[in-house]
Amino acid sequence: MDGSRRVAWTDFDAVLFDLDGVLTPTAEVHMRAWAEMFSAFLADHDAVPDASPYTDEDYFAHVDGKPRYDGVRDFLTSRGVELPEGHPDDPPSAITVCGLGNRKNDAFNAVLDRDGVTPFPGSVALLDVLRDMGMPLAVVSSSANAPAVLEAAGLADRFVTVVDGRVATSLGLAGKPAPDTFVHAARACDTTPPRSVVVEDAVSGVRAGADGDFGLVIGVDRGAGEATLVDAGAHLVVTDLGELA
Repeated sequence: MDGSRRVAWTDFDAVLFDLDGVLTPTAEVHMRAWAEMFSAFLADHDAVPDASPYTDEDYFAHVDGKPRYDGVRDFLTSRGVELPEGHPDDPPSAITVCGLGNRKNDAFNAVLDRDGVTPFPGSVALLDVLRDMGMPLAVVSSSANAPAVLEAAGLADRFVTVVDGRVATSLGLAGKPAPDTFVHAARACDTTPPRSVVVEDAVSGVRAGADGDFGLVIGVDRGAGEATLVDAGAHLVVTDLGELA
């Protein structure tokens, strides 16, 4: 079946994309950066109640799609660890929630600067189709690096708005799985959640779309699993957005 017939795009007024793992393969970079940071933390701290090795399952269960400091806090909670919150200006060496989050961010930026990023071809194909339709598009990402990633991927001029971690913080918007950042993006596109499509690969992002009563929530299965995304509220799951182009 022609993928373009699976979604009646003209029934909607805007499409709101997550970035990492949906438009660009930077989720893999994030996963490596998180793994390196948490593995080093677990190895260096003897007082961790559960010091079993950090795994990809930890990433999907506690970190994926969330604001950075929320991901740190939720993983540490899963291991019975409580650290001081600290401050966003904490150095990466600080043993605080913010310090660990900043350590991970430094690792991500080093990889991005070194290797760059190439967007998924299928995602670009869908962006081209939607652009030709005149559809307003937005990026909604928990990452504070979203503008840099979009610039590196050559996609910076495609979107009406980019609601990233810095924007959410400045506006006091709750991060995913709360729907607030998606709702803000829909309004920036001059429409409402029921008239908008959310495209997400993270369970937390799919839940945000479902809880915000968005008209269509598309899950992109990059590893979370189709059943998991459906259970979280996805109406449709694909393995590549080229299926919908």
